[in-house]
Amino acid sequence: MEIYTLKCIELMGEEEFKKLTELCRISCTEEEKQNFLSSIRQILVYVDQLKEVDVAGVPPCNTVLETLSNVFREDIPQQPLSREAFLANAPAHVGGMIRVPPVIKSAEEF
Repeated sequence: MEIYTLKCIELMGEEEFKKLTELCRISCTEEEKQNFLSSIRQILVYVDQLKEVDVAGVPPCNTVLETLSNVFREDIPQQPLSREAFLANAPAHVGGMIRVPPVIKSAEEF
């Protein structure tokens, strides 16, 4: 294994997992955390194994489905969702609007 991949495997520990769950705003049980850490380590080991594949002479491609093309549909105006249906998908709402976490820190937080 290359040092880089080994370093990545070592770095993906419980503290990094905690940072990741905070960024994603999710909570996990201890079992879910251990399953995730085990899976991510297996993925990194597999990626490292892929580095051993000889790809000399293989032309690069942008997509594996070169014959695939975008299918466009006609843009037909429709009735918008009702406010209730729209807000039903939001994790939090206040006064008929979606509540989002603050993204700008106040002067005291700097």
